[in-house]
Amino acid sequence: MSTLTAGALATLDPRVAVPGYDRDRVRVGIVHLGVGAFHRAHQAVYLDDVLAAGDRDWGICGVGVLPPDAAVRDVLAAQDCLYTLLAVDADGGTVPRVIGSHVAHLHAPDDPQAVVDRLADPGTRIVSLTITEGGYGIDELTGTFDPRDVLTRADLAGAQPPHSAFGLIVAALAARRAAGTPPFTVLSCDNVQHNGEVARAAVTGFARATDPGLADWIAAHVAFPNSMVDRITPVTTDAVRDAVAGYGITDGAPVRSEAYRQWVIEDRFSAGRPALEQVGVQIVPDVAPYEKMKLRLLNAAHQVMSYLGVLAGETYVHDVCRTPAFVDFLLGYLHAEAIPTLDPVPGIDLDDYCRTLIERFGSEAIRDTLARQTVDASVRIPTFVLPVVRHQLAGGGDIRRAALTVAAWSRYLEGVTDAGAPIEISPDRRLPELRAAVAAERADPGVFLDQPEIFGDLGEHPRFRAAFVAARAKLAGVGARAAMAGLA
Repeated sequence: MSTLTAGALATLDPRVAVPGYDRDRVRVGIVHLGVGAFHRAHQAVYLDDVLAAGDRDWGICGVGVLPPDAAVRDVLAAQDCLYTLLAVDADGGTVPRVIGSHVAHLHAPDDPQAVVDRLADPGTRIVSLTITEGGYGIDELTGTFDPRDVLTRADLAGAQPPHSAFGLIVAALAARRAAGTPPFTVLSCDNVQHNGEVARAAVTGFARATDPGLADWIAAHVAFPNSMVDRITPVTTDAVRDAVAGYGITDGAPVRSEAYRQWVIEDRFSAGRPALEQVGVQIVPDVAPYEKMKLRLLNAAHQVMSYLGVLAGETYVHDVCRTPAFVDFLLGYLHAEAIPTLDPVPGIDLDDYCRTLIERFGSEAIRDTLARQTVDASVRIPTFVLPVVRHQLAGGGDIRRAALTVAAWSRYLEGVTDAGAPIEISPDRRLPELRAAVAAERADPGVFLDQPEIFGDLGEHPRFRAAFVAARAKLAGVGARAAMAGLA
């Protein structure tokens, strides 16, 4: 067994692809905040391809923002920032590859000023983010920056040096402005509709609260391109580590993902960009049609299957998507409710896209769990499902499957499957309020929808409210499988 380090690359199993470029000559051009599994399976892989093509100016410095990110810090420090990716196709074929695009790593809780200095360095031309859908602090009703997390609120209160993602970014932009250094691009890679605009609202909102002049400068000079990202990447488990060990590698931070990947970015950058189009990234003038397609089809489908699947006693995405009743229900949602809300998507056949989704979801080799899809549901449901409901209500369209999904979420929060087994509820920042709303639902059907921070004014819409109440009653009466069968 070889511990994964730069010195071990030449001795690895020949089946494992390794960086063919001299990593000592790579310069940091991108700082990435939030070095989770998805980033390491997606953006970092594209940049590894860029470096392999000969452009050495786009190495990545990863940044951990939260204290738990210390685990990644320690592993990457021990492994010279290297890690193994296992890309698995639908038939289970695996391609192992060591990714070398991360060439430096900082942990903000250790030394936030070092992060600010790296961001302010003229060599940093892109700052990318994967900080989750709920990490931007944007009020869903007003669209304004209203953060609730402790780090950001402390920074806004004057903490120096800053520790939050947006505090670090704004401090670095202030330093660049003072030094006459052109600003970097801020590139959100999170599953948020109009993620560039959301990132702009967060960064300028933070700056405006502390330095309105800086906020105006950021608004005028910093690019915030929208992007769409796609690659199913489950949480790393011991099974993944064991699979990597099968190639003779000891790796503390491996990642397993599907073989499929997609990245679509608007061509708006403040300080240049790598030739991403040469490594498979779609560079487009407007990402909105692709973004809406992915959020309302792929991401929404995960929500549509997960709460119903858990209630029905299922654990894995692939099991759900190999069950005809679930597949019929999912396809009914996609075609009857979601696709009518989309704009034309250049170069995409939506029927084929939906068929491919089911095939991707059905890959047993990925071992993706329904539990992963249910984390932070109070952010994901409003982002992926409720926009479809709103559009369909406005046009008189079908909302029955979406209503059943929301009803299944509320039943899931009660913590018991249809068979009476306990459910381990996934983490959610609003879990206490959600549980209280579900408890009140028993005496006052429909009151679960009276959470404006989640549902806005949708909870007051009589057709949606009636569909939700009917769906909850159906679930209570016949269970998830039979409730779905009536709508497939």
